[in-house]
Amino acid sequence: MNLKCGIVGLPNVGKSTLFNALSNAGAESANFPFCTIDPNIGLVTVPDPRLDLLTKLVQPKSTIPATIEFVDIAGLVKGASEGKGKGNAFLSHIREVDLIVHVVRCFDDDDIIHVEGSVDPERDIRIIEDELILKDLESIEKRVDKLKKEAKSGDKKIAASLLVAEKLAAHLESGKTARVFEAEQDEKDVFKDLFLVSEKPVLYACNVAEHELNTGNAYVELVKKIANEFNDGLVMFCAKIEAEIAELEPDEKELFLEELGVNQSGLDRLIRGAYENLGLITYFTAGPKEVRAWTITKGTKAPQAAGVIHTDFEKGFIRAETISFRDYTELGSEKAAKEAGKMRQEGKEYVVNDGDVMLFRFNV
Repeated sequence: MNLKCGIVGLPNVGKSTLFNALSNAGAESANFPFCTIDPNIGLVTVPDPRLDLLTKLVQPKSTIPATIEFVDIAGLVKGASEGKGKGNAFLSHIREVDLIVHVVRCFDDDDIIHVEGSVDPERDIRIIEDELILKDLESIEKRVDKLKKEAKSGDKKIAASLLVAEKLAAHLESGKTARVFEAEQDEKDVFKDLFLVSEKPVLYACNVAEHELNTGNAYVELVKKIANEFNDGLVMFCAKIEAEIAELEPDEKELFLEELGVNQSGLDRLIRGAYENLGLITYFTAGPKEVRAWTITKGTKAPQAAGVIHTDFEKGFIRAETISFRDYTELGSEKAAKEAGKMRQEGKEYVVNDGDVMLFRFNV
């Protein structure tokens, strides 16, 4: 599965700087490659030291990391839900992403004009959320109108669906996002095909000044309070630093981060935060031809994990030959792990663990 993240935020909060840093990072570096799919979409590899270690041990012909697709979505302004600015493009792009990376300005700088005239993370977050809510309200109201006409037939199922739709409409009208709407799964089926934009999970990316990268500030604390309230994720980064890192070679990057007193770039924290927010983990396949990282949702069983490689693997699944990452790397090879009794034969009910090195057996 290819994770798709939409980078959003008001103009001049640092989101385009972040995206540009992504596009520069590794353009010439095999260690951190990035490719531009079109002017506002880029594919970034997920940095994973485990993949590097497996590659050293196996020495395959090729190594394929997991990837994340980042979409730099046009700057949002008030009235975007009505098509103002680039609102329509913004809202169409955001429907397609798995996660909203909401960049919030959390620094003071008189030289960088804020579109709203002052720095206020809480207000900025609300502006974007309001536009998403208004767009969703428009969608659900159309659904309500349709269900009202259909309910005249006396169908009890349609009447029940109408009640759910009206309840959601009232929820949105109160200024709350769809992602905090409490409903049973069968009730959510009433509107799941609408792909509501305010239902998307959110990861707040707080753009701070360089000297506050390790400590944060009062602005970050405000965002943290909002994130905790809605069980959203939060990471800090400095757009200025990310732009500088993007111009460095891998070894220079590590030295630069050491000088700053941080062990990860903002991009690395962003990727880790995206995985945690969506409950994603990684398993590996390793052989002489290829070592590869595969992304799955935590709790995925072996047949479905195999299906990520190819649907035939899931359909014809027989078993999974599995070695934990720790056992594989401590023993040094698949052969050594097998001889030590560390290769397990797992069936259809096996839940894949983060870091598992797997070989799937299946019928064609």
